[in-house]
Amino acid sequence: MINYVSAAEAVSIIKSGDRIFGHGSACTPNLLYNELARQSSRLKEVEMVSITQQGNVEIAKPQYKDSFYINSLFTSAPVREAVNSENGDYVPIFLSEIPILFKNGILPIDVALITVSPPDTHGYCTLGTSVDVARSAIDTAKRIIAIVNPKMPRTHGDGMIHVKRIEKLVWSEEELLTINYSEKVGEEEMKIGRNVAELIDDKATIQMGIGTIPDAVLQCLHNHKDLGVHTEMLSDGVIDLIKNDVINNKYKGTHANRTITSFCFGTRRLYDFVDDNPAVAFMDVQHVNFPINIMKNKKMHAINSAIEIDLTGQVCADSIGTYQFSGIGGQMDFMRGAALSEGGKPIMALSSRTKKGVPRIVPFLKQGAGVVTTRGHIHYVVTEFGTAYLYGKNLRQRAQALIEIAHPDDREMLDKAAYERFK
Repeated sequence: MINYVSAAEAVSIIKSGDRIFGHGSACTPNLLYNELARQSSRLKEVEMVSITQQGNVEIAKPQYKDSFYINSLFTSAPVREAVNSENGDYVPIFLSEIPILFKNGILPIDVALITVSPPDTHGYCTLGTSVDVARSAIDTAKRIIAIVNPKMPRTHGDGMIHVKRIEKLVWSEEELLTINYSEKVGEEEMKIGRNVAELIDDKATIQMGIGTIPDAVLQCLHNHKDLGVHTEMLSDGVIDLIKNDVINNKYKGTHANRTITSFCFGTRRLYDFVDDNPAVAFMDVQHVNFPINIMKNKKMHAINSAIEIDLTGQVCADSIGTYQFSGIGGQMDFMRGAALSEGGKPIMALSSRTKKGVPRIVPFLKQGAGVVTTRGHIHYVVTEFGTAYLYGKNLRQRAQALIEIAHPDDREMLDKAAYERFK
């Protein structure tokens, strides 16, 4: 007989000075965060570490700054204000190496807050839509509190946890958090998607980053054949490709015949698709994002995006100047893995300008901006105006190639900047 308790009783085991881990994406434990906020008067200096928090993360709000400190490993919208204030900070790290922080005691976890699928007849729950860094967090946490939600899909792979390992269980039937990237895809993104799709070979294994551009790319792949997927993140765009046998994983160099990911985030249709689906494996991000495992796939094509890129090929993907916007994530894991793969292609796809008309191809990155992908790692850069291949090109050649795919109204400015720099 499983003993379920209230959220209030569950979080009562958390004490001042604890470091808590918060499950991410659709698994974000907002039910527990809300209760922690209600109990904030008894708590001081509780540190939360997490990636990709979603929904209404109550404890990240300014009024709780004396009780909770947000130490983000990948910054998302609900915690962005806290991370860029005195109430938080950001740890620059490759997604593949976050488990090392937990396992080596660099960031030891006192209490892990997770959301799981209900236990099966053997007593095993799963980490559902987000195995990623949660696997190592629960393996090393001193105590575990879990929301058990029947709407959380039961996923195959590395996400199993026996109910006896969980100290407090809270039953909840709340709807899971969702996002629909395809609704945000416009004509500009589709142009980029078509340009990227032209680079993708049949029998390639692909990785997609987060956002509208990767989703647009997926929409342009329906005439391809025999694709595989080895990615850190899965979205709705893969569903029809798998159902139509465009993605069948037949020619992968590792984990053949299975779609490999570490987490998914999308609509209810995606969660229903991965539920008890043995063809999709959710694995520890230390394995999924390890560049050597990535490079084992022949024709590994990594598709990522950026905030801005300078004329030498330096890519900023995590900050707007000094303002921390997201994180390093798995971009470099996959850009490097794809570059080392036989026939692989590391692809950086971005619009030439922001929605507000700010250039993304620039003479210099903004002061304080973080370089996520170095100019030594960049190969293909794609915008709605075409493709630039930078690998093996010198600085002047790179500048010229990037100017040719910049927004037409920015090219004169970039030409002048290139002349001033390179004469």
